[in-house]
Amino acid sequence: MSGLGPFPAAQKSSATKGKGGAVDSLLLGRRIRYYRKERSLTLEALGEKTGLLASQLSLIENGKREPKLSVLQQLADAFDVELSEMLANTPPDDRSRLEIEVERAQSSSVYRELGLPRIPSTKSLSDEVLRALAGMHSEIVRRQTEASATPEEARRANTELRLAMRAHDNYMPDLDKLADELLSRVDHTRGALMHHSVGKMADHLGFQLIYVNDLPRSTRSITDLENGRIYLPPASIPGGHGLRAMALQAMAHRVLGHRRPEDYADFLRQRLEINYFAAACLMPEARSVAFLRDAKERRDMAVEDFRDAFGVTHEAAALRMTNLLTSHLDIKLHFLRVDDKGSISKAYENDGLPLPQDVTGSVEGQFVCRKFSAVSSLARTNRTTETYQYTDTPAGTFWCSTQTGHADAGEFSITIGVPFDEARWFRGRDTKQRASSTCPDGACCRTPSSDLSERWAAKAWPSARVHAHVFSPLPTGDFPGVDQREVFEFLERHDIDADRATADA
Repeated sequence: MSGLGPFPAAQKSSATKGKGGAVDSLLLGRRIRYYRKERSLTLEALGEKTGLLASQLSLIENGKREPKLSVLQQLADAFDVELSEMLANTPPDDRSRLEIEVERAQSSSVYRELGLPRIPSTKSLSDEVLRALAGMHSEIVRRQTEASATPEEARRANTELRLAMRAHDNYMPDLDKLADELLSRVDHTRGALMHHSVGKMADHLGFQLIYVNDLPRSTRSITDLENGRIYLPPASIPGGHGLRAMALQAMAHRVLGHRRPEDYADFLRQRLEINYFAAACLMPEARSVAFLRDAKERRDMAVEDFRDAFGVTHEAAALRMTNLLTSHLDIKLHFLRVDDKGSISKAYENDGLPLPQDVTGSVEGQFVCRKFSAVSSLARTNRTTETYQYTDTPAGTFWCSTQTGHADAGEFSITIGVPFDEARWFRGRDTKQRASSTCPDGACCRTPSSDLSERWAAKAWPSARVHAHVFSPLPTGDFPGVDQREVFEFLERHDIDADRATADA
């Protein structure tokens, strides 16, 4: 992952950087080869001018060795060019671009799985052959992505990611460090992160935040890498958590050195990372841990207090607690977001709470026990405060705190819970509310009583509501679910408007 500074992606003349901000050795090597051949120098002749071995230069040109800065300066002097020119982030000519594209294609996991031999980009290969190789690889990737973009594949990828995060207690210290470093650039040390500060963070990275009314419906934000603009939707309260989080998530792609997703699993990983980074900016690690540790010492931990202290949503605060409570306070816990039908939208647990799963191990879309507070709280009339409950399960007794909310899609609940022994640290531990769940035993809450079955089993014929997405593949493309044509038309429209405004000025 990259360090911080003015980001290459937001500038038109930046150094050759690869994933995570490292030097792109392949691109750099091709630029060096281009300058050498343009000056009719052999490897041996260039070696004499720089004091380097021809074998060393060959490794550098082929992208197999990353040269030191002093060596790069020697080469720039030998070519009589500025170092910044040699380090430009674009291929020097169309031939080099094709060679780089083919080389990267043959280094991909997709190509390796085919078991085909590597074809070196020698002079004997024409540009037409290189274009054909690059085009065929692109089509293979497209077809593989389309074939795998099914609900089953999405659930599998999401399950693997959830289990991987569970193994690390949902904690990503590298992202916390990057967030702290960016926050230090705007001198944010106390209170909620203001929208003005988010704007300064974007400016430090070389971006301008622009609020528009015509974002494509399939997007939450759009980043114009060429002109350094991040387009966001307008809001009645610009400093609101949602808008700050969206801006931070857009910036996170640059900070974390993300490239276009290779597959749906890569897309999900990137989404998780940008959400984590945004949360780490809004709720910085050191201050959050200090706040939670103080509350633990007072035995008065509460999601609502943590939420209010940092000016975020209840869900964001609860999720951030999953990042920090185990890693810093040795408290195992679970998190649930459940819709008004009792279906799991998001889930995390490292405390052993039994969650319903399908045959792939996925929990999203599964129905939680109706006796869980995550479901029963949705029937309450007074929803202004958290609901507390102990629940006896086959895996032990768990205490939980639940808050309900409303979104365009309907009602939902947010739950944070811990094993019985850990409840002593939380507000609401003295609740008398208690339930017993034997799920996944159907008799717990899903199987109708014998009286009702006898009365209605042969007389009921409901018409099931089947959602179209059950049969549909996931939207494909570089960014799943995004209408690429709408995005490009949007950027072109706003680029023209910006040029006109500049001309008028």
